[in-house]
Amino acid sequence: MAKFFITWCLAIASVATGVAGARSVPKLDQNEWWGPPELMMNTEELQQRKCIRPWSLTISQDEIDYLRWRLLDHHSFAPALEDSNFEYGFNPDQLDDWAQYWANEYNFTRAEQVLNQYPQYKVNVQGLDIHFIWIKPEVPKGVKTVPLLMLHGWPSSVRAYHDSIPILTTPNKGLAFEVIIPSLPGFGFSDAAVRPGLGPAQMAVVFKNLMKTLGHKKFYVQGEDWGAVIGRQLATLYQNDILGFHSTQLSILSNCEEIKTFLAGYIAILQVELQQFNRTATTELLEETGFMHLQATKPDSVGVGLSDSPIGLCAWMLEKFSTWTRRDNRLLVDGGLLNHFTRDQLLDNVMVYWLSNSMTSAMRIYAEYFSNAQRALGIEQIPTKVPVWNIRPIHELLPSAQNEIKFPNFVGTTILDAGHFVFFEQPEAVAKDIFKAVKAFRSYRKW
Repeated sequence: MAKFFITWCLAIASVATGVAGARSVPKLDQNEWWGPPELMMNTEELQQRKCIRPWSLTISQDEIDYLRWRLLDHHSFAPALEDSNFEYGFNPDQLDDWAQYWANEYNFTRAEQVLNQYPQYKVNVQGLDIHFIWIKPEVPKGVKTVPLLMLHGWPSSVRAYHDSIPILTTPNKGLAFEVIIPSLPGFGFSDAAVRPGLGPAQMAVVFKNLMKTLGHKKFYVQGEDWGAVIGRQLATLYQNDILGFHSTQLSILSNCEEIKTFLAGYIAILQVELQQFNRTATTELLEETGFMHLQATKPDSVGVGLSDSPIGLCAWMLEKFSTWTRRDNRLLVDGGLLNHFTRDQLLDNVMVYWLSNSMTSAMRIYAEYFSNAQRALGIEQIPTKVPVWNIRPIHELLPSAQNEIKFPNFVGTTILDAGHFVFFEQPEAVAKDIFKAVKAFRSYRKW
């Protein structure tokens, strides 16, 4: 029975692969409205919001006092099981240490300065006020400045790029970047949609319009995690305008890929051993993706607790920074978090979600991506002529396959000794790799 099931799935997968190129690029509404209806009717206010305006974060004393109170006045945590470390999730015995540091040692003045250290703006795009970092470097004569749209993922934020920005905006062999780093809609300080349907494809339209507002019809894209998914949509929907796509995750969702994933899970459950199949890796993938099912089906229910409890929010997010950075961190009592990051780095990122109260709206991207409406667009199955460069972190939980059907114009691949959060872990290496990739894109297009 198992042998028949495997053969049947592989046959369907081959059919799915064969029709991948048959789809045409869908036509999405370039002006679809995602904001409140009343704003659309208020012409004067809307015109004001469509103007690019400087923005900065202010952390009030009332917000600090409330957060400290919530961190220190909490229920007792359930004691961890003996020697369980991070295998059941965030080790409860470590939570009080993080709560005490956040409440008593974390410097909120420093955090405000760090989160404001680069020029930030807001502008209304399709009804949503989009927050973004925007840096146009001053460069000497002879240096070419090119626009680079950088897109973060979950549970990351624009904070992930802070250490890469000085490198990207400094000339390197005649090239520098004009860096645009938006918060995804519903993440951080960007507005969330007021109705369902704003998935990665629609976000690609929002960011194409954002770049148009900033004066760029053609530009380069860098994406990680959900930013990589949105980057793939951009590279497919706007193949004549995306000059190159640099990504840290290129795994795609298509009928074929879904079947492969389901098949792998079935094999893991039956403990069937095939010569070319790594059961350990697939079992780990199943163990570490339970959050995805929750966030793709009931993000609002999960969001209640995460939005209400700063410690719960911290635990949910930092557990991902632990396991997604190194799988073996599950075996460490502290999750190995401080082996790769600083407390302040991690808590700055948590603060973005806490201060903006955006965890619930951010998690909705999972539900939108796995919706029937999003999948019906078939964008993941449409090849793109845009040149692509792939970073493959060797400790990445989700494999970054080099899909030559979707991306026939691979320019290069970099293997990096890092985990999922490459910009936090190795900002200099990734920034230098972006330079390398864009120079290769430019040479490719000349050729």
